[in-house]
Amino acid sequence: MTVRIAALLLLSLVVAGCGRVDDPGWSGYAEGDYVYVAAPLGGNLQSLAVRRGQQVARGAPLFVLDAESEQAARDEAAARAAAAQAQAADAAKGQRADELAVRQAELAQARVEADHASREYARQQQLVRQGFVSQSRADDARAALDQARQAVAAAEAALRVARLPARVDQRAAATASAGAAQQALRQSEWRARQKNQAAPVDALVADTFFRAGEWVNAGQPVVALLPPGATRARFFVPEAQIGAIAIGQPVTLHCNGCSAPIAARIDFISTQPEYTPPVIYSNSQRARLVFMVEARPEAKDAARLRPGQPIDVRRAAGA
Repeated sequence: MTVRIAALLLLSLVVAGCGRVDDPGWSGYAEGDYVYVAAPLGGNLQSLAVRRGQQVARGAPLFVLDAESEQAARDEAAARAAAAQAQAADAAKGQRADELAVRQAELAQARVEADHASREYARQQQLVRQGFVSQSRADDARAALDQARQAVAAAEAALRVARLPARVDQRAAATASAGAAQQALRQSEWRARQKNQAAPVDALVADTFFRAGEWVNAGQPVVALLPPGATRARFFVPEAQIGAIAIGQPVTLHCNGCSAPIAARIDFISTQPEYTPPVIYSNSQRARLVFMVEARPEAKDAARLRPGQPIDVRRAAGA
């Protein structure tokens, strides 16, 4: 009896072991987070400084578009800015030294004429008292003196005005014009700089899309870069299993040529279902409603994946 019970237990264990099915996981592929480098302005591709498969450092030149028009506009803006700045500086000054000398000479002449008119008036008054001339002669001399004194006052006022800068409103307008010209120059310089694009990060040149001499539209990528660690796993989970996974859950990535499984964590679960994409050829998952899920490995492990490479994803042990 004891032997029979032991045999039955052993048989049940064997049957159970034969019936266990390992978790098949999910099928997917590696996806790269590319950096597409483009110029915001269009133009002929003058030179391409990189090739596919090349490693570039941040700040390394990538490509140059023809910038003759932008450089000409920059030079024109620089000239306009210089002119506006000179006008603003001129508005803050009085007249030139030679112009002031003319005003001073006019004042000196007016004072001499006023002095002469004063002496003539005094002489005419003396003659009137002596009875040699009529009072009208003295009145004429007085009028000439008043006119000479007014000429002196006008010359003094003209000299003061010549020494003054422009009016406050005129100076403000000149300063504003100079500032506007400087901003126009900044815009022209920015446009000229955009024709020379450099690598924004350390990266691998994944692809180039144009050759020298070809026309590139504004905003059209010329170079695709793949920064270190910018590779993730994209896989598809059947609708019946989506409730068993969560953001942050650990998984392992398996691929041909990978010496060992790659640890990763789920960081995205699509909210919209879809049918298994045709790139996934697993017979067990074809024609099923699935959710796209993404998992990201550590940066040091991401380099082991190649974008487009088929992978299998399994739950991590103990997850």
